Amino acid sequence: MSEISETPGGTEHVTHDVNETHLEGFVTDGYEAVREVFQRLVDDGLETGASLSVWRDGREVVRLNAGWADAARSRPWRGDTLVMPYSLSKAFVTLAALVAVREGALTLDEPIATYWKEYGSRGKEHTTLRQVLTHRAGQPRFPAEAAGLDLLDETGLRDSLTRAAPEYVPGTSLGEHALTYGHLVDGILRAAAGTTLGAMFNDVVRPALDLDAFFGVPEDALNRVADLEYANPDWPQQLHAASWLRIPDGALDTARTNSRAFRQSVFGAVNLHTTATAMAQFFSRLTSEDGPVRRLLGPQLHTELLTSQVTDYDEVFGTRITWTLGFVRDKGKIAKGGIGGSAAWWSLRHRHACAYLTRRLDDHSRAAQIAAALGDDLTVVGED
Repeated sequence: MSEISETPGGTEHVTHDVNETHLEGFVTDGYEAVREVFQRLVDDGLETGASLSVWRDGREVVRLNAGWADAARSRPWRGDTLVMPYSLSKAFVTLAALVAVREGALTLDEPIATYWKEYGSRGKEHTTLRQVLTHRAGQPRFPAEAAGLDLLDETGLRDSLTRAAPEYVPGTSLGEHALTYGHLVDGILRAAAGTTLGAMFNDVVRPALDLDAFFGVPEDALNRVADLEYANPDWPQQLHAASWLRIPDGALDTARTNSRAFRQSVFGAVNLHTTATAMAQFFSRLTSEDGPVRRLLGPQLHTELLTSQVTDYDEVFGTRITWTLGFVRDKGKIAKGGIGGSAAWWSLRHRHACAYLTRRLDDHSRAAQIAAALGDDLTVVGED
């Protein structure tokens, strides 16, 4: 059963139930094709819980919510449902690091070991923050010695990176630092700025950007968090990036990632919890010269954030890619996504922003279909 009502200004409000799968929201004139694609994903069973948001000219022109926030189908997915989008989280780790740079605690191109003395060993003596933020620090995965550590052992995992030799000379190769990114930045912030990644994001970045997003979900927001689930049981083994995600055990185990302990921890590479509306709004203001991101970072670092830094073959993505400080960039978009299918981007061609966040862990074909309906190409946004 589907109900669509129109309001003045050309907005369609949608309420839709197919085989007890909930769908609701609105689209404005010109975005009907996006609604049709999203509805088809739900009707065909390719989506069991997701949200879609599109922003243009400072306002939300599409907001659609589908399915359920839990496997028991007791909580319909709402506009304020929070979900973990895996590597989309990394963009906000970058912002936390750049705030410390703006405050003068460190620079992009000084050796990290200037501040984090213990880190400067075994070939890491000259590694810089810029190399970390552009995934060229040579530590795309935790070392073998960390295999026995618990997923939530922040100190142990951070120390394992300190002791390990890089897999390649920093700055000479490229590979997304799939699970290590947040722990590296956290170690840098602790040593150089006397703060943590979680504190820098939640106390400075989050309020400055007015984001409905958390590293470490507070108690009063836990009831908004969606449970992750596999599209099929073999999904973790099918990932191209699987070998970079095995240590420590548990990052792809929904029994761990759906736990209260993990949701309230800070695992910066993957576990931001946020909404599609928050992510699409953020990307809609990302490049603005009078927007909140530029005000947070200042003109120079804002320009650095958006500028292409390196183009090379990324071993974790398995393709050639251009990185800025924290984002993927090509002629058509500035974007970031994560394993499981979540993605967000700013269209340089069409001047709109879109976020598609899902709890059903699969490939990026669903977001790619949404992008195509918007006239965008979503090639290369996350590690499949």
